[in-house]
Amino acid sequence: MQTIAEKKQRVLLVEDNPINQKVAGIYLQRLGFDMEIAENGKIGVEKFSHNDYDIILMDINMPVMDGFQATFLIREIEKNKKMGTRTSIVAVTANAMKGDRERCLQVGMDHYISKPYLPSDLERAFQALKTS
Repeated sequence: MQTIAEKKQRVLLVEDNPINQKVAGIYLQRLGFDMEIAENGKIGVEKFSHNDYDIILMDINMPVMDGFQATFLIREIEKNKKMGTRTSIVAVTANAMKGDRERCLQVGMDHYISKPYLPSDLERAFQALKTS
């Protein structure tokens, strides 16, 4: 049985691409995280409303609901439920264009990494979340 200190952190991966889901799953498993997948932003918001996650990896460009809309709704859920803590959201996107990082932070994301990424990129992002 795991003690609280040994409890794996839970990550919600909101990503529509099956290959990216698989790669992220391998990376997160190597880093010692438990992962759940949401295939688009709408499913991600639904899963968030019924579960607790330590970190959300949020793709930006997805069908049905993009990462910006999903992040906005997640932050609204947190406000409405008057949650004492805020779930960390890391933007993950292939669109590494000027202004994208700022837009992600403006809508309530906490960090930003661009695709393709390596396990070390995830580690740096997660470390940055701990120190912010």
